[in-house]
Amino acid sequence: MDPRDEKSKIWLNGEWVDWKDATIHVMSHVVHYGSSVFEGIRCYQTPQGPSVFRLNGHIRRLFDSAKIYRMSIPFTPEKIVQACKDVVKVNGYESAYVRPIVYRGYNTLGVDPSKCPVDIAVAALNWGRYLGEEGITQGVDVRVSSWTRMAPNTLPTFAKAGANYMSSQLIKLEAVADGYSEGIGLNSLGHVSEGSGENLFLVRDDRIYTPPIDAGILPGITRDCAVVIAKEFHLPVIETHIPREMLYIADELFFTGTAAEITPIRSVDRQPIGKGKRGPVTEKIQQRYFDYINGRCEDIYGWHDYVD
Repeated sequence: MDPRDEKSKIWLNGEWVDWKDATIHVMSHVVHYGSSVFEGIRCYQTPQGPSVFRLNGHIRRLFDSAKIYRMSIPFTPEKIVQACKDVVKVNGYESAYVRPIVYRGYNTLGVDPSKCPVDIAVAALNWGRYLGEEGITQGVDVRVSSWTRMAPNTLPTFAKAGANYMSSQLIKLEAVADGYSEGIGLNSLGHVSEGSGENLFLVRDDRIYTPPIDAGILPGITRDCAVVIAKEFHLPVIETHIPREMLYIADELFFTGTAAEITPIRSVDRQPIGKGKRGPVTEKIQQRYFDYINGRCEDIYGWHDYVD
């Protein structure tokens, strides 16, 4: 954790508290059963001032996740949107990673969470490139994980829930232990799903392929950005089930995610992808995405939410 973050304020259930005081009881439901939903949102420094990128979309997904898990958030979406902007402003950040989290707090122990309060916090912190600065230009090395993503009707992958990320941890830990930057999970049918915290795109013959929403993926907001940007360049995007072997013969592969942004993949299972470096389609989408997030082009989609 960046030492600067520990001097900041956190919005907790409608009140501002010091970072060190934003604590929960060890017997809180979330500690024992993973009962939380959350978002990761980036605030970028732009010529127009700090902007929390695609904020409304993230907060809509936060409320969707909570609804799936029958968690009634005790604030309106508008209030949480404002809290996300305020946490940047109060802490004097020009850029930041914003983390709203909804969780079941302290009351009773047991799987039934209905008597536990639903608490919410919004924090902001300093966080650089998730897969490294070099990965943005040179690409990263990944492996196909031995761990399978959640099957349908087990855990809802549409919800960005804390419990789901136990699966992600297994994928990530295995990859790092074997010398890779990241892992790719397959779904219960053996098709490509996603990374531990990123969606995946494959390029072959100037066509872009990405797993559909029923492939055990989180419907990513940066994933949506990539689809929209590809259409600007008249590049077809095909949502389809992708067999593992298609990864190896791809011309290009790239990850998308709020933390990872647009990160090229240069190898899978020690096999180089294309020329073993960032490809032209990935670079084109990546650069356009960076133009949007950094405010270097017109915000034609209303993606920016500027901090007052």
